Amino acid sequence: MKDIKIICDSLSDIPNELIEKYDIEVVPLTVILNEKEYKDGVDISNDEFYKTLREENVYPKTSQATYAQFKEVFEKYVNQGKRVLYIAGSSVATGTYQSAVMAKNDIDGEIYTYDSQAFSYVIGILVVEAARMASEGYDINEIMKAIEELRDKTYVLFSVDTLEYLQKGGRISSTKAAIGSILNIKPILDIKNGLVAPVCQVRGKKNVISKMIELVKDNCGENLQDQTICIGYSDDFKERERLTEAVKAEFNPKDILYFQIGSCVGSHAGPGLTGIVCIKNK
Repeated sequence: MKDIKIICDSLSDIPNELIEKYDIEVVPLTVILNEKEYKDGVDISNDEFYKTLREENVYPKTSQATYAQFKEVFEKYVNQGKRVLYIAGSSVATGTYQSAVMAKNDIDGEIYTYDSQAFSYVIGILVVEAARMASEGYDINEIMKAIEELRDKTYVLFSVDTLEYLQKGGRISSTKAAIGSILNIKPILDIKNGLVAPVCQVRGKKNVISKMIELVKDNCGENLQDQTICIGYSDDFKERERLTEAVKAEFNPKDILYFQIGSCVGSHAGPGLTGIVCIKNK
């Protein structure tokens, strides 16, 4: 049986220790900051990225991973006799998935692609599970079925500290951003049909965590003791710890996994983002 190589893109925000553990190949998107181009997670660290956003009043842009990047990576593993499974960030939000499909169609080999319709560690959960199954010798069809089922059960919420990055990226209107800023409104968001979607909003940052906990209970149930709950953050470590304390107190999970929001997702959300990813038990 041919080995299966798991590939993802940098929208997946997978912690480095898991990338190394499962030998996952990450294809980086590009971040444009102060008119300079950086490969996401390669040429600029997350901490450097958020420090620049906070200190220099800049609004970064992103660029999809290219056909050439995928062709090089896919050919490398196909030439090693491997089957390839690429799990992509949302095709609705970026052309990266289309770049991969074009490259796949020009290569003679077993290459499978899966559109997660997601961002950040919602993708990461699928990638890590696929890599774990591949390492244990599961067949490609079993892996594809498992990640499809896992995607349907994965629940995500996140909140941004400022609306200006969503407004600059065209996610909300300038009027909404201005009113939200004046009223100190903090939106709570999820991902629907491959795009960021509003769930509700609260007044003031101190109310964000309690509302997120309430929404998790409503959608996933209260008994999450048997699972690992994933907590995402950009550069607000105090908020990360507050969310950790609330999650432990309310759910007592088996474990907590932290993932830092990378520069591509952070380009559209800004600094101060906090999120939670868990599995629906209801």
